[in-house]
Amino acid sequence: MNTALNMNVVHESEAQRQHARVRIPTKLRYLGPDRELQEVPLDDLSAGGFSFQARQPLAQGEVHKGRLMFMIDSLGLGMEVEFQVRSIDANGRSGCQFQNLDQQEIATLRTLITSHMAGELVTVGDVLGTLQRENFTKSRGRKGAIGGMSAFGRLRAVTFSLGVFIVGLAAFGFVFKSVYNVYFVSHATSGLVSLPGIGVTMPRDGTVQALVAVNGDAPKGAPMAVFNTSMLDVLKDHLTDAQLTPEKITEMFGKQMTGTLTSPCDCVVGQQLVADGQFASKGQVIFQMIPKTATANVDARFTYRQFPDVRPGTRVSFQVAGEDKLRQGLIVSSTSLNSLDMSSDIRVQIKPDEALPTALAGQPVDVSSDRGPSLNWLMDKAMAAGR
Repeated sequence: MNTALNMNVVHESEAQRQHARVRIPTKLRYLGPDRELQEVPLDDLSAGGFSFQARQPLAQGEVHKGRLMFMIDSLGLGMEVEFQVRSIDANGRSGCQFQNLDQQEIATLRTLITSHMAGELVTVGDVLGTLQRENFTKSRGRKGAIGGMSAFGRLRAVTFSLGVFIVGLAAFGFVFKSVYNVYFVSHATSGLVSLPGIGVTMPRDGTVQALVAVNGDAPKGAPMAVFNTSMLDVLKDHLTDAQLTPEKITEMFGKQMTGTLTSPCDCVVGQQLVADGQFASKGQVIFQMIPKTATANVDARFTYRQFPDVRPGTRVSFQVAGEDKLRQGLIVSSTSLNSLDMSSDIRVQIKPDEALPTALAGQPVDVSSDRGPSLNWLMDKAMAAGR
């Protein structure tokens, strides 16, 4: 309970004796054992406590509350205090110790005691000045405080510091990657996997019925589909005007002829553009065939302001939809989307370093061109500096 010497603060005169006893004309008002207000003069006063002659005997260890009365410039100064009886001699003199003094009360007591010991007169202005100024400073750090931590405390401190470091490192990496993508990486506006195809067209007007399913094999010359057309469509170019009588036309229109569409190469059926039983006109593409020896490329579209980054010979990275693998390739050509006008887009064709499966044809692709410093670039610079 002894807080007269507060370990959390350092007084400006801590190097001096802090319990010098002086005889200052001071009175103490407190409630006695019978709960009656008593006023007694103090025998002596110090920064740590005081003593007085009690009119009624007090019990050692009791804690009381009272008021110290000082006379300054014909004015009375009262200070509420809490004290504990620490000793009682044979003559009834009680020695008491202050309890729970705050900083202003400690500063006021020291001012009164110091001035009295120096033989100076204390004025109301001195007391007010003492109360207004900052008389205490923060406690000095104790050396070896970290060394006194427990093993669990040190582990917790290290874990917290490591967590803060990891979070800061992750934030730095995210910011660095974002800035790098803005200044050093060019992304395509669109892209897809393309395969060179061969179209199988309808020789005459009529309906078609497929014999091979999509993605099915179609060897060269193998039948792929049958079509039905009217005899009139077949013979109309070979009949004279005299033969094209209404009766003849009606007869030939009612007769159907059947033909067969064959595969032009050793291919795979990529797409069937006309459904079974649907009418198709002459020259309309029925099947889109993909040669088995064909290699898939990537077609991408970039804006014209990215022209320096997508020149032929530039290496790019791309990722096909549905794959986690990041692939590499080389731009082999770049052309404008429309040569008739000043188009703002550039179409590039990319040859992959690794052959793409034909099943990926038509899949969207994310293409990016990285023009920033790479590991190889840094190694070349280091080797050049070493020479």
